[in-house]
Amino acid sequence: MKDSKNFILIGPAGSGKGTQSKLLLKKFKSLYYVYTGDLLRNLAKKNTIAGKKIKKVLTSGGLVIDEIAAALWINDVLFNLKENQGILLDGSPRRIEESINLYDFFKFIDRVKNTQVFVIDISYEESIKRLIKRKRNDDNEKEIKMRLAWYKKNVIPAINYLKKKGIKVTKINGEQSIENVFKEILSKIKW
Repeated sequence: MKDSKNFILIGPAGSGKGTQSKLLLKKFKSLYYVYTGDLLRNLAKKNTIAGKKIKKVLTSGGLVIDEIAAALWINDVLFNLKENQGILLDGSPRRIEESINLYDFFKFIDRVKNTQVFVIDISYEESIKRLIKRKRNDDNEKEIKMRLAWYKKNVIPAINYLKKKGIKVTKINGEQSIENVFKEILSKIKW
């Protein structure tokens, strides 16, 4: 486990977290990829009480309680992560409570010192510009502004919590080209 590196990619909507995650997975083929959004969507397809409830929350644009999101990715990692395999966590944690769960879990598996958070930073204006071009159902200007305000209020404190607990947090200029953002991430990886 000493050589296993864990990356957490976080940033406001439109910052390119998913794109950079794909590039990291190509570069570091042994990473175990965890995207809570996919785990939640898979649960929403199940004909269970939890699946039905999650589906209702997701279709209404709501957020699932932290314990469920954390339980899903923790369960996924527990059952699938190999001893010398790193983790790539895409888009989590999104709230303080999830950061607490993440820190406690990484401490349990002895991964705190081998974990680095990359905050892909873009301006409010750039986020709006990118998301309006993307044309998803929830990418209208009102929804985008609400998501950006939510990010500032909830995600920034979650990141700060991890930093206070000793996890390396590195800010990346997300307003560069995709290639340059990736180069900057690679240049700032601390082994």
